[in-house]
Amino acid sequence: MAKRETRKTVDPETLPYRPCVGIMLINREGLIFVGNRIQAIDAGPLTWQMPQGGIDAGEDPRTAAFRELREETGVHKSKAEIVGEIEEWLTYDLPPHLVGHALKGKYRGQKQRWFAMRFLGEDEDIDIAADAHQEFSEWAWVAIDELADLIVPFKRGIYERIVAGFTPLTKTKF
Repeated sequence: MAKRETRKTVDPETLPYRPCVGIMLINREGLIFVGNRIQAIDAGPLTWQMPQGGIDAGEDPRTAAFRELREETGVHKSKAEIVGEIEEWLTYDLPPHLVGHALKGKYRGQKQRWFAMRFLGEDEDIDIAADAHQEFSEWAWVAIDELADLIVPFKRGIYERIVAGFTPLTKTKF
């Protein structure tokens, strides 16, 4: 008989939010970088997202944003500039079936600081396999109004807030 995996029940109220940054990378045409996650939190078809990741202990959110950009896209700091920021921390909670399992089981969800960055490079400067812990299997440029439909449902509220805050930046030509 196969061994059954037992899932522990964790009260999300007892867990903290993981501090994180997110990056909306905007190209010259006003399109947004998204990557298709290799190891998505849920197994559904919505596995696209913008670059994001944890803030290391003692790390400034802006520094973390450039580090995460480099790790997930291969884009060097010299090829991007911060042009906007959502000033408040945005939070999402994991769905109940993922609490205690996703995010190493240590967090109830994430609190994120979001930055808009203008991409100053060329598509050839993007290398999603640049880091040893590759996050994305493929990437694409998409229109900002498509973002909320690409993300897992439990992150949709954050994406709607980001879209509302950063849409004017996609209209600026450079």
